[in-house]
Amino acid sequence: MAHSKNRATDGKITYPPGVKEISDKISKEEMVRRLKMVVKTFMDMDQDSEEEKELYLNLALHLASDFFLKHPDKDVRLLVACCLADIFRIYAPEAPYTSPDKLKDIFMFITRQLKGLEDTKSAQFNRYFYLLENIAWVKSYNICFELEDSNEIFTQLYRTLFQVINNGHNQKVHMHMVDLMSSIVCEGDSVSQELLDTVLVNLVPAHKNLNKQAYDLAKALLKRTAQAIEPYITNFFNQVLMLGKTSVSDLSEHVFDLILELYNIDSHLLLSVLPQLEFKLKSNDNDERLQVVKLLAKMFGAKDSELASQNKPLWQCYLGRFNDIHVPVRLECVKFASHCLMNHPDLAKDLTEYLKVRSHDPEEAIRHDVIVSIVTASKKDLSLVNDHLLNFVRERTLDKRWRVRKEAMMGLAQIYKKYALQAEAGKEAAKQISWIKDKLLHIYYQNSIDDRALNEMWKCQNMLRHHVKDLLDLIKQPKSDSYNKTVFSKVMVITRNLPDPGKTQDFVKKLAQVLEEDEKIRKQLETLVSPSCSCKQAEVCVKEVTKKLGSPKQPSNPFLEMVKFLLERIAPVHIDTESISALIKQVNKSIEGTADDEDEGVPTEQAIRAGLELLKVLSFTHPVSFHSAETFESLLGCLKMDDEKVAEAALQIFKNTGNKLEESFPHIKSVLLTVLQHKAKKGPPRQAKYAIHCIHAMFSNRDTHFAQIFEPLHKSLDTDNMEQLITPLTTLGHLAMLAPEQFAAPLKSLVANFIVKDLLMNDRIPGKKTTKLWVPDDEVSPETLAKIQGLKLMVRWLLGVKNNQSKSGNSTLRMLTAILSSDGDLTEQGKMGKPDMSRLRLAAGCAILRLAQEPCYHEIITLEQYQLCALVINDECYQVRQAFAQKLHKGLCRLRLPLEYLAVFTLCAKDPVKERRAHARQCLVKNINLRREYLKQHAAVSEKLISLLPEYVVPYAIHLLVHDPDYVKVQDIEQLKDIKEALWFVLEILMAKNENNSHAFIRKMVENIKQTKDGQCPDDPKINEKLYTVCDVAMNIVISKSTTYSLESPKDPVLPARYFTQPDKVLNCCRTSRTGKWMPKAANVLGAVDKPLSATGKMQTNLSRMETISNASSNSNPSSPGRSKGRLVSQTHIHVSSLIYKFGSV
Repeated sequence: MAHSKNRATDGKITYPPGVKEISDKISKEEMVRRLKMVVKTFMDMDQDSEEEKELYLNLALHLASDFFLKHPDKDVRLLVACCLADIFRIYAPEAPYTSPDKLKDIFMFITRQLKGLEDTKSAQFNRYFYLLENIAWVKSYNICFELEDSNEIFTQLYRTLFQVINNGHNQKVHMHMVDLMSSIVCEGDSVSQELLDTVLVNLVPAHKNLNKQAYDLAKALLKRTAQAIEPYITNFFNQVLMLGKTSVSDLSEHVFDLILELYNIDSHLLLSVLPQLEFKLKSNDNDERLQVVKLLAKMFGAKDSELASQNKPLWQCYLGRFNDIHVPVRLECVKFASHCLMNHPDLAKDLTEYLKVRSHDPEEAIRHDVIVSIVTASKKDLSLVNDHLLNFVRERTLDKRWRVRKEAMMGLAQIYKKYALQAEAGKEAAKQISWIKDKLLHIYYQNSIDDRALNEMWKCQNMLRHHVKDLLDLIKQPKSDSYNKTVFSKVMVITRNLPDPGKTQDFVKKLAQVLEEDEKIRKQLETLVSPSCSCKQAEVCVKEVTKKLGSPKQPSNPFLEMVKFLLERIAPVHIDTESISALIKQVNKSIEGTADDEDEGVPTEQAIRAGLELLKVLSFTHPVSFHSAETFESLLGCLKMDDEKVAEAALQIFKNTGNKLEESFPHIKSVLLTVLQHKAKKGPPRQAKYAIHCIHAMFSNRDTHFAQIFEPLHKSLDTDNMEQLITPLTTLGHLAMLAPEQFAAPLKSLVANFIVKDLLMNDRIPGKKTTKLWVPDDEVSPETLAKIQGLKLMVRWLLGVKNNQSKSGNSTLRMLTAILSSDGDLTEQGKMGKPDMSRLRLAAGCAILRLAQEPCYHEIITLEQYQLCALVINDECYQVRQAFAQKLHKGLCRLRLPLEYLAVFTLCAKDPVKERRAHARQCLVKNINLRREYLKQHAAVSEKLISLLPEYVVPYAIHLLVHDPDYVKVQDIEQLKDIKEALWFVLEILMAKNENNSHAFIRKMVENIKQTKDGQCPDDPKINEKLYTVCDVAMNIVISKSTTYSLESPKDPVLPARYFTQPDKVLNCCRTSRTGKWMPKAANVLGAVDKPLSATGKMQTNLSRMETISNASSNSNPSSPGRSKGRLVSQTHIHVSSLIYKFGSV
């Protein structure tokens, strides 16, 4: 070596044979040519070539000069790097370079050249690969261990390799990179945090997703160096988790992601870290506990994980988090359960007790997710869940929350379908869950209205069955010009009753074509939709149709899946004559006391009621299935029971199913008729009502039967015994509605002389003096109940007659509004108690709503009468407001009440009870959506647009608010704030979607109103000023809440002629500038009103007429002593003697 050093110091450079001097004086091309020869020379040399090593020592030193290391040409740099790599190989174990700075420069230079590996299609790629292979095989970088800057060199090398690795590299490149990096970790004295970060950063999800190859490289490196690198990984996590030193690494915020990745790579990497997680599970920081729980859920739940068995203390500590105080932590634990059950059935025993506790968790979301976890595992494999877990689902079918009950019921249904109906796991599994069917049928009759899902299912099934039957009838008809259009219309109706109508539309069209062409399939479908189709027949039909449409060559057939779904929807899966008979027998057992209802935890009376309620729904959807003597005889027995609810249900079932009873079962008919006549005369009011409807629906000579009931009742009416008067009035009212022609003349006299003069115009028994506004039904006086039935009789009589030729409708409306204007005390003698007055106000308001649903009476209701009726929704009694709102909503949902009645809900914005405001908002949302959907489905009703388009409620709302008695001072700031809240109550919902540029349409409507006068009081300047002010407030809302209001209106609005005069384009009140932009009047007033709108349902108001408590025995609000009579319009106050005169002259 001494000789070598001497050779080096003399400075003479020896080049390989044929290679001339390489310096800056030659061209780049020539330099490359000469370097290639040098590369070839070094490549052919080995470590034993001592003479050559000495000969070319100065050349080796020359190649490491700055001239080459900083040369601008990449080809030159690459060739030099290859030479240097070979020099390290040849001169190993001691390099010819002794200066630490020079060594650092050389290795940083080689690292930079490795970036060329990125382009696998480069012409020079093989040389780059040779460079990598050489330094990896020789472990050249290990020379740097002794250098001060070794960490910088290694870190840069690691970063470069992770950057250049890509999917174009083959396995050899990957292997050499791992060899190169692993030698540094395994043979070095330490691994710095910076170097560790360059590896771990590739495991962070964001980086992992960006460069999958870098992730795989890091994974392979960690697996190779697991034993050597584990102490440094432990130290990193110890610093961050235990000591809280997050500054030690930029990856501190990703510790939990890293732990999961490292565990998946090699669990031995975390031998000392996992105990730290046990400590973190007990942290006082909620978010920290949640993060650890999420992490461990993935680690314990992973398919091949053995962590629970390997680290039992950690598993037990994790299970303890099922009882964590923090809701999101408990929720995360419950969500984990399904993965754990599916991947580790052996842990089910440990989980069961904790899931049991969580199935009773106070949080609805947690109880819901317990069900989801158990059902998900069950659907994968029933053997994964034990009977205890299934029982938790069973218990939750009685949960207090509908969302949880629904999930439990749907889950059990899916399990039953898979393992019992489709028998996917054999007879034993089917036997294990055989209880599900009975449980589901039992729970469908809970008290909550939400649980009537089965009822709705049957109703929808019945409706869809009729639509399919209509399609089959259409297809059998001779082809005509309108055939295709009619069939397409029916196809669209069927499509709307299936999931995802957009996708299923083409399939239903295809089915219609198949039915036209294939008579066998058509006949099978006709059998399926026949009312007499049994469950067994349905099963055969479904199999035949699916077999005919299926194809073994096409296992995945979306069309067939849609047909199967349709068949499932319309087929009588579990209801036919046989099942109805079985249900009737079960009810009979309960009646006879031989059923085991008490053993099931259900009182016998409740079981009988529930059974009959179920039968009542089935009688509507499956009437033909009731046609058997045994069924009708059982129902006849129910009519004779003392339980009123049972008898009522039986009567309704007879009404729905008995249309052929007279001819098919004459022996039952004679007995039944006697019972019905008795109930119509002397039974409870509701039974009397149903008895009359039964006779009307079931018997051919109903006129005779009605006369036999009418005559004795008509003659025996007596106000001396009010209790005995209620049922006759109920019966007569329904007779009047069902047989108007038969009883029109006698009823006209009865209404004028008895109902009005004797009953309504007299207060015989003084009411109880009480401050309560409402009492339970059983505490209402018989006189009040009789008066309510009297009012109903008048309305039913008018609804039966359906004309106003005798002006009876006008007289009745005056009577009803008189009751409202007198606060329910028609005689104004002060004898009536407050609860009785509340009942009569409610009855009068509901009566007007009933009449408004009949066009001939709607058109005679004056605007004053409409407004007085609307004010019932602001009644001082909570129960009156509640019941009136429900009746209003019901009439609107049926599209029977005109659109102006939807505006009544705007008055609810000032209701002091939050629940009432919320209910009103729900009603508005439902009705607006209902009308929009109706218009979409019935494009041909454009001529009725003004009565259906929800936006047309705005003019009615404005007019109603203008005439609100609470709006007294035109420019009063507080009153205008109330107006703004009321308008926003409806506009918020209307403007939620800007469908068809509706914002501009609303703006145009308000502008048009500003060009009119009030149709009710056109010459009253104060009313007109109110009108324009309310319009200003409405416009202010539209402008502030919309960015598209200024666009062109899609159509010119038509204003209701009764409410507004014809527009006058030059009317002063229009207040628009020459540019056509809106110029609000009284900017100072509107500015004061223009405060942020309260969230819907949060407005508070000091109203004198509304109480703020809702229990049945409520008193008036202490701060609201009485109902404000200042609200009432003076023209509506009618003197009693005038009413008597008017009715007497009918």
